[in-house]
Amino acid sequence: MSMDEIKAFLKCETPDAWVVNALENQDTLLIDHANCEKKAAATAVNLMYRYVDRLELLNKMSRLAREELRHFEQVLALMKKRKITYGHLTPSRYANGLRAHAKNHEPDKLIDILIIGAIIEARSCERFSKLAPFLDDDLQKFYLSLLKSESRHFQDYLDLAKDYADFDITERVALFLDKEKALILEPDEEFRFHSGPISVS
Repeated sequence: MSMDEIKAFLKCETPDAWVVNALENQDTLLIDHANCEKKAAATAVNLMYRYVDRLELLNKMSRLAREELRHFEQVLALMKKRKITYGHLTPSRYANGLRAHAKNHEPDKLIDILIIGAIIEARSCERFSKLAPFLDDDLQKFYLSLLKSESRHFQDYLDLAKDYADFDITERVALFLDKEKALILEPDEEFRFHSGPISVS
């Protein structure tokens, strides 16, 4: 999956103002990036516990969880090198803002969770790519190295959603992409990896 395909999938690019925010808040960027990797691993493991009868999901989520935890360790190593303390951050409104629109009954609930997972991975990939040219050599190299695995995670989630749905998921994907676009473009009060641009008071 190329970056052009991922950008074509998403309904907007990350605003330049968010890139400026990220460069001004690199400690927070890395702390929240670590949180995102940890949450991504936890989501994959939770799916493995909840849907034990779906072999393809179990295999893909097991691999995904291992990769996300490895990325978590790599972010921690970068933070240690930069003497950044890993502290608590409040989560952004992004993930919950998407999950608020997920259905509560099965099997539609699983399909929506998988679609949301695909969108989050696609946006993460897009942000790594957009940020990389402006970062120092170490961080740039690391973020570019994540593109391949993150784009595969996006494809895995989307493929599973298509495979498990007994309907065309196009409309559900479009709905969540519309919600995601708003979350990415609307101003936020605090900078986070998946926040919108920070509002200027």
